Amino acid sequence: MADVDDPVARGEQQDRPRHRQLATLAAKQHGVVSRWQLKKLGYSPAEIRGLADRGHLHRLYRGVYAVGHKRLTTRGRWMAAVLACGPRAVLSHRAAIALYDLRPIPSGPIDVTVPGRTRRGHSGIRIHNVRQLHPADRTVVDGIPVTSAHRALLDFAEVTQFQQLRLALDAAEHRDLPDGHELSRLYDRAGGRRGLKPLRAAVAHLRGPAPWTQSELERRFLAAIRDRGLPEPRTNVYVEGCLVDCWWPESRLVVELDGYKYHKDRRKFERDRLQDTKLQLAGCMTIRVTQARIEHDLEGLLNDVVRGLSAEPRAAASGR
Repeated sequence: MADVDDPVARGEQQDRPRHRQLATLAAKQHGVVSRWQLKKLGYSPAEIRGLADRGHLHRLYRGVYAVGHKRLTTRGRWMAAVLACGPRAVLSHRAAIALYDLRPIPSGPIDVTVPGRTRRGHSGIRIHNVRQLHPADRTVVDGIPVTSAHRALLDFAEVTQFQQLRLALDAAEHRDLPDGHELSRLYDRAGGRRGLKPLRAAVAHLRGPAPWTQSELERRFLAAIRDRGLPEPRTNVYVEGCLVDCWWPESRLVVELDGYKYHKDRRKFERDRLQDTKLQLAGCMTIRVTQARIEHDLEGLLNDVVRGLSAEPRAAASGR
């Protein structure tokens, strides 16, 4: 047993709190730390060299180390690349898209965006310098500083083929990541970025044109009814206990105007189907009208309304 007056033993005991802090930090950062973080924990340059000499730290980049061993996960390698580029750096472009699980993990250099002046490069890291990075364009995912999902899509649009961008955007849409308001604000910040045009095109391809408001949808539909010379419906009335958009009582015809929403509301979808069933059992015919149909198949829609108005009213289903 070491003597309590042994200076080496005393030094090891005094270092234990720092070593625990180091272990905790490394665990949060996928097994890696930077030199500037070690200094904040109180390690001197000589102590850092000593930890490296004894195999406790393994150099990955200048000033970045794996703690304990070099068997890093992909996220550990991403974190190391970000740390190597300084405290303001963020994962970006292809790597950010992969972190959000929108496309597979890419091969090749790791993309990192750094605000400010160009830094000296690191092998295996592709640095993207920007004058500044808006606070809304950066976040942290699983402990890794990274561009926001919206900014990642914009950056990805500059370095990939359009089909790959569409696939990433489609994956984001299925996870409800893109937000229409956030995209609009990103567009305003993007200025002359060359990724803006393909990103807009990919969003338009996936979602169609910018959605009309419910009142705009109603105005366009009623204007088409008048232009065709058809009888005007009663609007926003209750039929069989259901609030409907348009109602022709003589023909028992209902038209519902379904405005497109960026975020799909599954509960509303289910409620609408239950309402359609209730109206059908009460002898009503329901036609659902979308913005896309008014824009691209207006004549066919009006022909359906004409047939609905001409059909004999159906009797309500009766229970037996």
